[in-house]
Amino acid sequence: MQVSANGVRLEVDLRGPADGEPLLLIMGLGMQLVAWPEGFVDALVSHGFRVIRFDNRDVGLSQPFDALGTPNLPLTALLHTLHLPVKAPYQLADLARDAVGVLDALGITRAHVCGASMGGMVAQHLGFSHGERLKSLTLMMTTSGDRALPTESLRVRRALLSRPRPAATPEQRLEHVLDHFVALYRLIGSPGYPTEPQALRERIAHSVRRSFRPQAVVRQLVAIAADRHRAARLGRIATPTLIQHGKHDPLIPVAAAHDLARRIAGAQLDIIAGWGHDLPEPLWPALAAGIAANAARA
Repeated sequence: MQVSANGVRLEVDLRGPADGEPLLLIMGLGMQLVAWPEGFVDALVSHGFRVIRFDNRDVGLSQPFDALGTPNLPLTALLHTLHLPVKAPYQLADLARDAVGVLDALGITRAHVCGASMGGMVAQHLGFSHGERLKSLTLMMTTSGDRALPTESLRVRRALLSRPRPAATPEQRLEHVLDHFVALYRLIGSPGYPTEPQALRERIAHSVRRSFRPQAVVRQLVAIAADRHRAARLGRIATPTLIQHGKHDPLIPVAAAHDLARRIAGAQLDIIAGWGHDLPEPLWPALAAGIAANAARA
């Protein structure tokens, strides 16, 4: 269904018992609500959660922001490298207010929150700016953004900034897009829990057919680059917090998880060997159980 949240039209999906503990899931860069696998959602529902997934603004079936234009990535990269301010079409703080707006639209006063990757960055904003709306907080494969932390390898960075091969027909374009994303997700995925290539391709195809907005990814990437002061505010978070991170994450190295744990008082840290930057099926039970245990601390 669609709701109006923070003045933005957002697509929302609800799963689980109506009287279950509300759990808001926030997905990462350019990713849609379907990037939270159905089986993982089922695992969360089995712990008694009322699971709330939604498409962030500008992606999936939520309101697009094409009128804001497509930022200049090379210029953004230069400004970021020089530690100069970056102007973004919208901010991660805006996405956090969207998330609060989803809770408002559903009549939910307080909820458990789990954010993955960029969604974890948005969840951090919820923690220090909207803490009264949170029961518990799970930060999954994400970072404070501290510039001293190690970053992805040059190979991963090139893959992230690359584009699908040109195509002559819509059919060929779809195949090239799928080739591109299969290669990217295999690169950043879990070395200890590799997803079968055909299953990965089918999952990506489902997402691309649902919605494909590469220009939105650029706007969200610039929003991440523009978010300069998040790390310094993490000490304000008082919500019971769990940090889940892969020991072998090629996109956000595991040092980021240890950094978050140092910055957030009382945070619990769960480092999983073999886990990369994805949600592999063998880890669904453990990840869901960790979120439920953290919720029980609230």
